[in-house]
Parts: sequence; C-alpha cells; structure tokens
Amino acid sequence: QVQLVESGGGLVQAGGSLRLSCTASGKPFSIVARDWYRQAPGKERELVAAMTSVGTTNYADSVKGRFTISNDNAKDTFYLQMNSLKPEDTAIYYCHVYSSTWGRGYWGQGTQVTVSS
Repeated sequence: QVQLVESGGGLVQAGGSLRLSCTASGKPFSIVARDWYRQAPGKERELVAAMTSVGTTNYADSVKGRFTISNDNAKDTFYLQMNSLKPEDTAIYYCHVYSSTWGRGYWGQGTQVTVSS
C-alpha cells in the first residue's frame, strides 16, 4: 500500500544541522497527515513535528524554533530540517503518514541521529 523510506541521519556536532527525508512509494493516496517521531534509548517514542494536508504544522516544545517540517508533493517526499542540534536530540527518528484512502498509518524504518557534545 504505502512504503516509506527515510534518509539523512548521521553524526553531527552540537550546534550543527541535518535534514531528514521521507519518501513515499507504492500507493500514497490521500495522505492527510505527515509526522516525525523520535525515540531515544530507554524513552518512549515522542512526536516531534506534524503537518496536516493543508500545511498546518505543530512542533514539540523542545524543538520549536529549531526544527522545520516541510513537504514536496511532486516528489512524494517530506522533510525535517533540524538546526542548532543538541545532544538531547540524539534518537532514532521515524517518519509516519496517515492515509485516509487506506484508513491507517504507515511508518518508516527509522534513521539514527547522533549529536555529540
């Protein structure tokens, strides 16, 4: 139905930037929500950034002003631009979409982001 492939993770020093990408393939019809989550070791998965189908965005307080979610419909790809990274941003980052056509959500495989101090 829908497959999501993430890219862009890696190791960066504190204060640096990374851009994560999430590309949808298969039959990505009627995507009504695009989100980024993260999960740090020993912690629960948390919502980092979200975007609705009309472009409304929402961010976790911990990343407001530093992270930006965006979408390119022509490429079936959405992004998470992460600036001013902090060691506490270290986690596995997952993209997620919800399709109203299929009536369910889909997850990417996760990409590791490590921020060194």
